[in-house]
Amino acid sequence: MAGTPTPPALAPARAWRVVLERIETDLLDGTLKPGDRLAPERELAATLGVGRSSVREALRVLEVMGLIRTGTGSGPTSGAIIIATPQGGMSALLRLQVAAQGFPFDDVVATRLVLESAVVDTLATDPARSTAQAREVLDAMDADDLTAPEFLALDAQLHLALAEASGNLVIAAMMAGLRTAIESYVQAGAAGIAQWDAAADRLRHEHHAILDAVDAGEPALARTLVHDHIVGYYAAAGLARSAAARTQI
Repeated sequence: MAGTPTPPALAPARAWRVVLERIETDLLDGTLKPGDRLAPERELAATLGVGRSSVREALRVLEVMGLIRTGTGSGPTSGAIIIATPQGGMSALLRLQVAAQGFPFDDVVATRLVLESAVVDTLATDPARSTAQAREVLDAMDADDLTAPEFLALDAQLHLALAEASGNLVIAAMMAGLRTAIESYVQAGAAGIAQWDAAADRLRHEHHAILDAVDAGEPALARTLVHDHIVGYYAAAGLARSAAARTQI
């Protein structure tokens, strides 16, 4: 009788995922934690039954994701070390998806509404959170000689500064990753606004009102203002489609 066939070796495209899944499992169950060093490539390859090239591919992916730092040679900085910097990794992945047009426009707008409403709510209910950095950006936006692109670049910076001030690393990472998409759509929309100077004055007023509500500890007002601010701009620029209409905060 013929023996049991030997299972075929994992294809390289699948093998590197085995390495990722094992490291994810070890992180979830506490076997690995930030500061720990991964086993050497040779050991990982032998343990998981994959080639060393698959291990190297998995490590490259983890490094791009901001989960490990790799160093060559020997000593305390060599090898792959868990560093857990999800903000950088998540932001990079979102930026790549944005660049590849992986997100529908409506979904970006809807996500902004959810995230930024949560941001101002957090800031308005926690007096320990400071809006000082956002205020500095707002002061720069008050200059009269800004071009529309300059003004809108600062606009994106302002909203990111608020997200970072909230102290929520996930929201800050998502906002940083979506910043390119947000800024590009907002810049494109400026061309659809006939009276830009008047629109810029309105946006300045709305920004000041949002931060004033936050600093006054009025979360409900701040949520309403930031929602109306985002939806209003897209409507004025002729960009609003279903996202703003179907999303109620």
